[in-house]
Amino acid sequence: MDDRRGSVLVLTNLHDVTTDFVLRVLAARRVPVVRLDPGTDLLAGASLSATYGTGVQRGFLRTPSRDLDLTRVRSVWVRRPSPYHGPSGLDERDRRFAAEQSFWGTGGILASLRGAHYVNHPWDNRAAEYKPAQLAAAQRFGFLVPDTLITHVVREAREFTAQHRGGVVYKPVWNTPYRVAGQPHSVWVREVREQEITDAVAVCPHLFQARVDKAFDVRVTSVGPWLSGVRIDSPDLDWRRRQDLMRCAPVDVPEAVGQSVHAYLAHFRLAYGAFDFAVARDGTWYFLECNPNGQWAWQPPETTQGIAHALADQLEKGSDT
Repeated sequence: MDDRRGSVLVLTNLHDVTTDFVLRVLAARRVPVVRLDPGTDLLAGASLSATYGTGVQRGFLRTPSRDLDLTRVRSVWVRRPSPYHGPSGLDERDRRFAAEQSFWGTGGILASLRGAHYVNHPWDNRAAEYKPAQLAAAQRFGFLVPDTLITHVVREAREFTAQHRGGVVYKPVWNTPYRVAGQPHSVWVREVREQEITDAVAVCPHLFQARVDKAFDVRVTSVGPWLSGVRIDSPDLDWRRRQDLMRCAPVDVPEAVGQSVHAYLAHFRLAYGAFDFAVARDGTWYFLECNPNGQWAWQPPETTQGIAHALADQLEKGSDT
């Protein structure tokens, strides 16, 4: 093992078991790893400091078990860190202030490690999460995209649904946390008819999309040059709704789709992306979205292991510069 290349810094929450698949591979390769959940660990004994000056940039992360020189981080895996909520015990105003300072201060330090390879960089993740940017890039790089309307104009939404006799679905432009009677509530993709569109559409942008008469769904996972496809058969329009009822099996990814995947990721500067496609009954692949930090350990074991090793490859090699 060449320790001179430094450690891999993994940013995720304590309960993220998906991370363990990759950490086991890195451990077998004897690659040093530091795991941190900055939103919680820095309130529970860990510390982070950085110094900047003319020709100088250095920093240190100290946890109960490790001291990490931030100039010796080879890679950062931005997996699923907890949100910055601020310390408990403060009033709402002060806690919000502390949370914002942590987001911009702590988050800024961890996003600015010189020479580190990010999978993915948090700012690139966020840029790639905007649905309109995804659709624009998908068109630019050769994907077929179902007719889509994003609007808060009620009349246009009704006209769009009336024009697409094959059906229209609604999906949120962002997975905003939503509660009903105090309980978390998921907003699934669902079919919508013209008469169901009310004046409530005017409150905010809504995404309406022509429904694909699909034979099945596909998840394509790409890590650097590596990619794999999994066919998903589900009784639901949105297969995420009841994953216990879906069936998955490896599927070949058409060469043209693979080329578009790599061009899309290069555009957003992503090392990892989870793409969702609807495959029509005539075999045509339609791009639906790309999650730059999507879950992947639910896939068949051989696919999960392939992804884990591909991510470990990215993290172990570090930056090419």
